[in-house]
Order: sequence, then structure tokens, then C-alpha cells
Amino acid sequence: MNYPWHRDNVWQRHRLLMGLLSVVVLSVSTAMAQPSPSEHAKHHPKPANGGPPAQAGAGMQGGSGGGGMMGGGGGGGMGKMMEKMGAPKPKQLYPSMMALPDLPLEQRQIIQQQAHDRMKAGAVLMSEGLAALSQAAPTNDFAAMQESTAQLREGLVQFESGLAAHRALAEGKAPRNVALGWFKRQMNLLPPTGGAVNQGLLGLSWFHLFVMMLLTIFAVAMIWMYFLKMRRAATLMKRLADGDGPASPASSTVVTQKPTTSKKPAVAEQPTAAKGSAVAEKQVAADKPADADCCDDSADACPTEQDGSTNHPDILAGLLPVAKKKLCRLRVAQIFRETVDVKTFRFVACHGGGIPFSYLPGQFLTLTLPTSDKPIRRSYTISSSPTQGYYCEITVKREEHGAGSRYLHDELKEGDTLEVQGPSGKFVFMGKQADSVVLIAGGVGITPMMSITRALTDIGWRGEVYFVVACRDPEHLIFASELKRLQERYSNLHVFVTMSRLERDADGYHRGRITRQLLSQWVPDITSKWVHLCGAPPMMDSVKQMLAELGVPGENIHTENFGSQQKPKLRAGQPEKAVEAGSAQRDVAQHDKPEKGGTVTFKTSNKSTGLQPDETILEASERAGVSIDYSCRVGSCGVCTVKLLSGEVTMEVEDGLDPDDKAKGMILACQAKSTGDVEVDA
Repeated sequence: MNYPWHRDNVWQRHRLLMGLLSVVVLSVSTAMAQPSPSEHAKHHPKPANGGPPAQAGAGMQGGSGGGGMMGGGGGGGMGKMMEKMGAPKPKQLYPSMMALPDLPLEQRQIIQQQAHDRMKAGAVLMSEGLAALSQAAPTNDFAAMQESTAQLREGLVQFESGLAAHRALAEGKAPRNVALGWFKRQMNLLPPTGGAVNQGLLGLSWFHLFVMMLLTIFAVAMIWMYFLKMRRAATLMKRLADGDGPASPASSTVVTQKPTTSKKPAVAEQPTAAKGSAVAEKQVAADKPADADCCDDSADACPTEQDGSTNHPDILAGLLPVAKKKLCRLRVAQIFRETVDVKTFRFVACHGGGIPFSYLPGQFLTLTLPTSDKPIRRSYTISSSPTQGYYCEITVKREEHGAGSRYLHDELKEGDTLEVQGPSGKFVFMGKQADSVVLIAGGVGITPMMSITRALTDIGWRGEVYFVVACRDPEHLIFASELKRLQERYSNLHVFVTMSRLERDADGYHRGRITRQLLSQWVPDITSKWVHLCGAPPMMDSVKQMLAELGVPGENIHTENFGSQQKPKLRAGQPEKAVEAGSAQRDVAQHDKPEKGGTVTFKTSNKSTGLQPDETILEASERAGVSIDYSCRVGSCGVCTVKLLSGEVTMEVEDGLDPDDKAKGMILACQAKSTGDVEVDA
């Protein structure tokens, strides 16, 4: 259907196109003759299917298939028309110019004639296309109009190619450059003709050069920073290897002895439990501002130093950094009741960020508790996972005769702050020591096992975890709901619970105590498993005997003593008077040197005192007013490690010492006893 507005639009475009083409035709009409339509029809018969007449010279347009200017070969064009007429194939124009860098005169005439022929053929095609377009436009024959415009384009290409060759020859340009220029125009390889391109060095723009310069400077800076970091790391490793790093006992002693206005004095700084010291402690606390308990930003909150070691001989170095044993202050964020006599205390940083140290699952914290009599130190295992970087938790059972647990349960409130010494302990497991682990816990000894289980499940550890728990009854099972949830969620976690006061098996709990038969039944191939055992000393002794009978090697069994901490022994009579080292070793009073005791000299503090029978060096240091850091007092944590300079000592427990420590002459002050004269670096 034809619409008037559509016909007007077509006629307007038709008039514009006819005007443009008339200018081209008139410019060459004086140089060449136009054949009549009847004459042209003799050479261009229409196809049988009524399609468009054959066109001369397809050129290098669209999908012409390689005909036209580069020599007719692929379909249509002037070469095809000439073949139909029986004429020889037209000679190639631009390829011949490429092959002849220096054309002789006769060759130039041949190319000039070829160019003239192409201009003529192009004018003929344009004339025919214009005539066909004039006939098709009034009748709205769109197919004929499209064929006519294609014929016009082909004629224009033919005409432009001949004209370009004429001009190149007339201006004296090199034939090779003319051919290359034509090829680049056909392939759109020529630069834009909007003006000269602003070139910089090496053919690049100034913008590209500037960007490359910035990238080069950045790369050099990154390499320089990398070498600086490696240099610092090498220096630190050398200091640690030489024993001069920040973890040396001397530097640790200096830190704990340094008085501050925002922290309460440590126990090691108070050799006696005089009432005056407790009163002074309360007076200092009353004089401090309300927020002085929290670490201030100027002091770097809670200062800690990172170590490359893992504090455990079997864990790969670099798995998690372990904080040096520095003091910091943490705030009690929440208190949860787990059972009737067990609470969990969640600590966070005072400044609101992440906690100022990292730890391994199974390690413990040492808290300074400001009880009514005097500040005391107590160590409690961390029950949370180290993957929770914004808090850490301890889970404590209230003991009627335990001053520390009574203070935590009865007096500590949410919002209070406590002085905390960084994590210690070697009862850790991070999944690198073995491909499966057996965790056996009794009572509150479940806390390090819970930290290990939480950590392994958080990191998606694929090994098998056999978690065996012993308690009295369901009311005293700590973390009961979480253990059930974790077992349902993780198929590699197997939880077994025995209860001594349970009347019969119920809810997945087994009546009775842990037995050798149950261990063999619950843990397949237990002899090859890595075992962690924690609980009261009688329970651990019984389970260790079972494991030995089952054939578990002793080196695969790792224990943590959860018995009551060893307390300093009180000696009868008046407290000893510490004397200066040097003359003291020669002139110790007779009543200060027992029959079977010796003398201990603290070289760094320049003090000396007599050792009473069955007294440890740590207890002697407390009487003499010498500060030695300690935590568990049972030989497990290794906090009280000091170097033995001379003499001999005996130790009942050496769990807190690594083989390297023993090779360097280190001893545990809480375990070391002697009947002779000894000298230590403290």
C-alpha cells in the first residue's frame, strides 16, 4: 500500500541523489561518450530469473569476493562481464603497480589507459544506475531502487579508482606508494584526517608515555617496598635466632616492672601480702578517672608484639602468629551461664576494635584479679575459636575454695575491665599434626577441646574429630546445645558423652565412666590417632592407662592439667631478708641457709637468698622481691622460663620446655629445686 507521505519522502531523497550524481556525470561527460541504452542492452542481457543486469567491475566493496580493482576473480564485476562477452580478462591495475616500483614510460601509458578505461566504465555504470533509479522511484519498486543504488556505488568505485591512478601518475608519485595508499584506504588503515596526530617519543602519544611512566614508577616503588620488608624480616629472624629479640626474659621483666598509672600492679611486683599494699591499690583505683581502666589510644591500646613462631613444636611456622606475653586490658562484654556452676566470660578490646593479640586453639590467658585482699593471677583456657578476631572467651567453673573463680562468678560484671597477659600454652591443635584427632575431656576440661573443635569446624577441616566427654549428669554438661548442633552440621565430628550419675542410657548419653572398651568402640584404629586429654588429674591418669593398654604411643598423647594450681608454700618463721649478690654468697647468715638447702642468686636483680627445703626458685623469688613471670605454676605453660647460669636443679614437670629451651639451659622456675648454690638470669 502506498501512502502520500511516504511517496513525498522518497521523491525528496530521489531529487537530492539525482542532483549529486548529475554533478559527477557532467564533470566527465566531455571526456567520454555514453552508450545508448539499446547498445548497452546488447552487452548486458538480463538473467532468466528477472534479476538485475550483470554489473561491470565489482570493486573492493562489501562482499564482492575479490573482484574489481584487484582483478576480477570472485563473482560479478567488470571482469565477469568481459568474460561473458568473450573478451580477455582485464589486467590487474594496483597489483601491477606494486610489482613495478620503477615504471618505464610505455608501462605508465598502459596503466594510464587502464585508469581511463575504468573511469569510463564507472561513468557508464553510474549513468545506467541513475536511469534505472529514475524509472523505479515513481513506481515505488524498492527492489529495483536498491539494485540501482548498488550499481551507482559500483560505478563510483570504478570511477574513483581510475581517477586516483590518473592523479598519481600526473603528480609523479611512486607507483608502489599509490598502490599501498589505495589498499590502506580500502582496509580503513589510514589515520584520521582531522589534523596531525600529536606524536611523542618512539611513535607514542604523550598521554601513553605519561601512563607508562606512572606504571613504571609504581612498579619500582612496589619492588623497593618488598625488599625493605624482606630486609626487616631477615633482621628480626637474626635477632630471634641470636636470642636478642623482644622475647628475652630480661626485656619481659623490665616491661612488667614498669609502673603505669592506668594499670594495676602485677603480683610479681608485690613480694608480700601486706594490708598496706591492698589499701594503696584501692586508693589508686579511686583516684583514676572513670575510663582509665581501658587502654588509651596514645599507648597503642594494649601493646603486643607478634612472633613468627607458633609456640608449639608440631605446628607449622606461620600458621597463626602468637602474641608475646605482654599485659593489656580487656573489657567484659558479656557473661553467659553454661551450667549451674559454670559461666563463660567474653572479653573485647577497650577501644572497640579487634582483640590486641592472636592465639591458637587450646592456649590460655592469665588474668590479674583485684580481689579484696590483694591482686592475684589466675590462668584460664580460652574456649572460643581464634577465627573470632573481635572477642575471646574463657569458661570457668566456680570452686568454693578458689579465690579467682569466686571473684569471676560473684563480683565481675559486664563492663568491667581486667588486666590480661597474652596467650600461653602448648596444648594446641590446628589440624597440621595429624589427619584425625581424638579429644577426651573431663568436666571443665572441655574448654580447650571446645576451642579446638570450634576452630576446626570454622576453617572447614576435613579430618575426623572424635570428641569424648565425661561429666556427672546432663545438668553439668557444658556446651550441650552447641555440641549437638555442631554434630548435626558437620559429618566429620563424632561426639560421645558419658555421665557417671545417669541412671540409664538416654538422649545419646551413655551411663557410666569412660572405659577402654568404649574408647576402642568409639574410635576406630585409635592406636594411630593423635590424642588430646584434659581433665582432673585422677581422670587423666585413668585414661592414660587405658590408652597405653590399647597400644597408643606415648608421644601421641598430649595432656593439659586442670587440677588446682600449685600455690606458694608458706614458710614458718620470719620472712627472709634478701641480700645483695656478691658478698651475700659468701656471708649468708647461718639461719638463712638451711641444712639441706642452698643459695639462689638472681643475677639481673642483683639479689640473693637461701633456698629452703622443697622450695622452688619461683617461691624463693617471691620472698626476695624478684619479679619472674608465671602463670600455671604446674610446669605446663612455660611462662616462668629462666636461664640457669650455674649450679644444678631438679624438675618434676618439664612440659613447658621445648628441646631448644633445654639445649639453651632454660629451666622452669615453678618446678626447679636445688640443694646447692645456683644462679639464674632473673
